[in-house]
Amino acid sequence: MFEDFKNAFSRVNNGHVQLIIINVAVFLLLEVVRVALSWSNHPDIFSDIYKNFSIPDAFADFTRRPWTLITYSFTHDLNQIWHILFNMLVLYWFGKLFVEYLGSDKLIALYVLGAITGALIYLGAYNLIPNPPEFITKSSGGGMVGASGAIYAIMVGAATLLPDYTFFLLFLGPVRIKYIAAFYIIISFIGTAGANAGGNLAHLGGALMGYVYIKQLQAGINWGRWITTVLGWFRNLFTARPKVKITYRKQGTQKAGTAASKATQEEIDTILDKISDRGYESLTKDEKEKLFNASKK
Repeated sequence: MFEDFKNAFSRVNNGHVQLIIINVAVFLLLEVVRVALSWSNHPDIFSDIYKNFSIPDAFADFTRRPWTLITYSFTHDLNQIWHILFNMLVLYWFGKLFVEYLGSDKLIALYVLGAITGALIYLGAYNLIPNPPEFITKSSGGGMVGASGAIYAIMVGAATLLPDYTFFLLFLGPVRIKYIAAFYIIISFIGTAGANAGGNLAHLGGALMGYVYIKQLQAGINWGRWITTVLGWFRNLFTARPKVKITYRKQGTQKAGTAASKATQEEIDTILDKISDRGYESLTKDEKEKLFNASKK
């Protein structure tokens, strides 16, 4: 199993699966800790641990736990298996489509942007609205968890990019994804006057980010480039540097070999950039073959 998970993070354009693995891993880890502390009669300790994953509703508490701006979107309600199950199914369906056309880097960037936008709208509704409605106050008291805001960003982003793409749904048959996205937006809007008002506001925030992100991308502006850069920097920290190999050849042969090596590396870099911008399926047959041959070296 460990090898399967390891391979999932080494595959090209597999960002949707990687995000699912992280979400499930966090869920299982928290469940193990919860059960262990419950059996040892220390449920209060687990409550403190869980708070460090969920984003609080009060801004003063958030300033003491700013990392929850991201961690809440990888955490789910431990008492409702349907919470994580439904979120991961939607992430897989829409994430797979998104990756096919735009690549993993942009998927992960939009996931993070959607999570941040949803969290900020949640905090704003609770802390900045003068005399907030009673239902917003009632829905507080422990903060918010869930990947829904980030997933709504991906769902609406895919629907904005490919509005007429069709999913075949059980009992319903073929349905264009723009109607699926519209349905969930309407449900979340209605839910802003219900018990989970804060969560539904976060959904709408993520949906808004998904729409704006794709429109900006179509205009040539990538709002998520900074996220890709930061994640690339972290990846490099844990990537082993290749050992320097020294060989001695005749001067003429060495120059020719070096030039050929540089040209090949430039081609691979260009192909990888193309995958990042437009997805693996945008490659030509010749480019796929070059990438495959390079991976065997």
